[in-house]
Amino acid sequence: MRVQRQIWGHIPLLHITPDQCEKVALPTVVFFHGHTSAKEHNLHYAYQLAEKGLRVILPDAHLHGERSEGLDNVQISLRFWEIVLTSIEELAFLQKELHKQDLVVGEPGVGGTSMGGITTLGAMTVYPWISVAAVMMGAGNYVELAQAQMAQYESRGFKLPVSEEERERMLSTLAIFDSVQHQAKFNGRPIYFWHGEQDMTVPFEPTYRLYKELKKHYEAVPEKITFTREREAGHAVSRKGMLEATEWLAKYLSN
Repeated sequence: MRVQRQIWGHIPLLHITPDQCEKVALPTVVFFHGHTSAKEHNLHYAYQLAEKGLRVILPDAHLHGERSEGLDNVQISLRFWEIVLTSIEELAFLQKELHKQDLVVGEPGVGGTSMGGITTLGAMTVYPWISVAAVMMGAGNYVELAQAQMAQYESRGFKLPVSEEERERMLSTLAIFDSVQHQAKFNGRPIYFWHGEQDMTVPFEPTYRLYKELKKHYEAVPEKITFTREREAGHAVSRKGMLEATEWLAKYLSN
């Protein structure tokens, strides 16, 4: 396995390949990290995928890793949706770059943990080229989640620095990427979910509810959607979940 630190456009990333395959077109995964994390924290996913013959791109999200601007946790949390939407936008650039450099066979798969899983679900609503997805403790109910986040801040007596008009504009923008509102856009593409039932950061129930609703759109291909739930797990993916996700991505990208 070879790990290279690169910058594509303005995006710092880790580019992981099996040995001697740096310039060979391969099935490829773009994998997004979580909130306040960084690209290096998902190298165990990349290792498993590279062992299966895949190329993996691990980008740093806006304001994270090498792109950090030294914000504290509150400041970065207030820009959560800006970060998610930036990652969705940058995914289009990464896909074009993979093709431009002749590095990808077919179209890339996409996955991520926590904020990266949230990013993945939003991307599925706008990019029909995504061939397969793995959502690790993510959520697709963008509008509901944003409203809950704002209510949580306000319940602590924290005044959000947005006007009512800006709030409405943000929610209508998020609605464009909301998986609950755009289920038909998944179009039977393979998707794996993992979520711990005790997750206090990204609640389990809304994601499980989305999965059950999405299943209705997969009646012709029920094997292409699956959800692993772990009763005792919180906001940390188990080894079992990580192995299942990488197996899922490899299976559908290597066909």
